[in-house]
Amino acid sequence: MTNSSLAERIEELKREKNAVILAHYYTTDEVQAVADFLGDSLALSIKARDIDAPIILFAGVNFMAETAKVLSPDKKVLLPVPEAGCSLAESCDAEAFAAFKAKYPDHKVVSYVNTSVGVKALTDVCCTSSNALQVVNSIPADQPIIFAPDRNLGSYIQKLTGRDNMVLWDGACTVHEEFSLEKILKLKEEHPAAKIVVHPECKAYIVQVADYVGSTAGILEYCGQSDADEFIVVTEAGILAEMQKRYPEKRFIPAPPEDSTCACNECRYMKMVTLENILACLENESPEVNLDEDVRRAAERSIQNMVAIK
Repeated sequence: MTNSSLAERIEELKREKNAVILAHYYTTDEVQAVADFLGDSLALSIKARDIDAPIILFAGVNFMAETAKVLSPDKKVLLPVPEAGCSLAESCDAEAFAAFKAKYPDHKVVSYVNTSVGVKALTDVCCTSSNALQVVNSIPADQPIIFAPDRNLGSYIQKLTGRDNMVLWDGACTVHEEFSLEKILKLKEEHPAAKIVVHPECKAYIVQVADYVGSTAGILEYCGQSDADEFIVVTEAGILAEMQKRYPEKRFIPAPPEDSTCACNECRYMKMVTLENILACLENESPEVNLDEDVRRAAERSIQNMVAIK
């Protein structure tokens, strides 16, 4: 089947089953095109919770679909590719994290939403890349914190807050770790008027050269509000499709990785989601995400604690 016929059949099934497709910005252009909603992982999970649809198909990686199920336990949450993982989430195993947490019994645990449901269940309050600073600042300055799993985001927040009582889990996203400072600076020489926009999961020396540091949603908003016509984009390249769609008059240049022989600025897990496996997933209503209820409730509490922060 062609992409066009696959997309048509997907649309038919969505109507028949009253199903909704949520897609992350890092999926492929054709997957984004069949989605009802695009966004970052937490925003999409909240959308899943609030929308009136019995079936939610999450075009993304497994921790994202888990988060949607945490917030929507009564809905059928489908994940086209269960083996589509996340290097950041996988860098923080729940059992290992429980042992780490036990070493710091007086610490509050702040965990990035890019974690497994098991890690969220061990967490006091979740955060996203857009609200991590707000979440940490909501905790009294004399309260020690464990921040997990991203060492780069944690280090960035630690620098902004000046808190010396934060213990960082040593995890990272392989995509955001691989950007080349030398190549970014070369692009800046070639495009001197371009603004450099960087995700805070990148290494500190990359963040230091940014004109703007923020989440995928924040980067999109910044590019729309900026007077600049060109942007060097230092995050997963899948976001460029939405950028070009929203701001066709502007130019977006993907930052290259250190290794020019590989597509290291793309998440291979996100690219595992295709129109073919979305169609099969909708037809069979499987694979479905199911969670242990006690773990789900504990994970939900950590997310709700974040939502309650004003």
